Amino acid sequence: MSESKLMKGNEALAEAAIRAGCNAYFGYPITPQSEILEYLAGEGRSRGMIVLQAESEVASINMVYGAAGAGARVMTSSSSPGISLMQEGISYIACAELPCLVVNVNRGGPGLGTIQPSQGDYFQAVKGGGHGDYRLLVLAPASVQEMADFVFDAFDLADKYRTPVMILADGALGQMMEKVAFRDYVPAEHILPKPWATTGKPKSRERNIITSLHIEPEKMEQINLRLQEKYRLMAARETRCEHFLTDDAEYLLVAYGLAARIAQGAVEMARARGIKAGLLRPVTLFPWPTDAVRALAGSVKGVLVVEMNAGQMVEDVRLAVEGRTPVRFHGRMGGIIPSPDEVLAALETMVHDAVPQHEEAY
Repeated sequence: MSESKLMKGNEALAEAAIRAGCNAYFGYPITPQSEILEYLAGEGRSRGMIVLQAESEVASINMVYGAAGAGARVMTSSSSPGISLMQEGISYIACAELPCLVVNVNRGGPGLGTIQPSQGDYFQAVKGGGHGDYRLLVLAPASVQEMADFVFDAFDLADKYRTPVMILADGALGQMMEKVAFRDYVPAEHILPKPWATTGKPKSRERNIITSLHIEPEKMEQINLRLQEKYRLMAARETRCEHFLTDDAEYLLVAYGLAARIAQGAVEMARARGIKAGLLRPVTLFPWPTDAVRALAGSVKGVLVVEMNAGQMVEDVRLAVEGRTPVRFHGRMGGIIPSPDEVLAALETMVHDAVPQHEEAY
């Protein structure tokens, strides 16, 4: 690891992209992620990266499509409304099975909304925001350090599975400053050969064709079956989550990203008050840690899901819990970040409601 530096989350992510061997970046400025483009336009260009501000998000994602098809290690970034504009292109890239990195520094919505942080894009990221039966592998950082670390992971996973990978952060993580140390990483040791890329046709092989258009339904079904098998393989191999004080927990909090940091604070406060709380933090939002939540659901008295939205991941928690214990939700919207105190209050209400009346006097 290199020496620690104090950096803003967006800038740490951009620096990591340079160190990860990213050849090209295409994007369009939008708050709160514009520093990624700004940093790469300076540092990235000076260190050999192609960096282009496209005329729109639609243009930028299609430039990513072209560069990925030519074998480049390529990325784009945007924030909520901009990611919405990219959805058609992301669907094309997923069908064409091209590796790339898409970064969404989530802001409050719907509509143009606010530039304040949010987790309102969970559905869009995890369920496939565009058309067709495709998924993205989605990583959810909870610190500036992870904003950097996950870039290396994302590019490697994209190459491994020939798939677009998304880093889903929120506006606060993009803007906050923390210490970050960059891992020792030699791109040449990680970037996989791409014999499928459109890099010119030698006489020794047939031409490579990259497309997402397949008129014959039988062909389209075979591609879909291959994609679904790939997603099952991702779920078996790449699911990631973190446990905090879950071994003896009687109440489980589930949260990701910045909300998980807040929830961890609430768990520590709850422990100080004698409430045996624990936290499970999904690190991959797809594949989602269904088995980990299911394993804990049978041993806790209740689950509290904390999100910065109206309740999106809570649906996946309920599916995993399968009705074996109560599931409640606490969320804030519009760019408001919940406090540890209010999360603790929601947990205490759950604990109170779970205690039979005849036990309350003891």
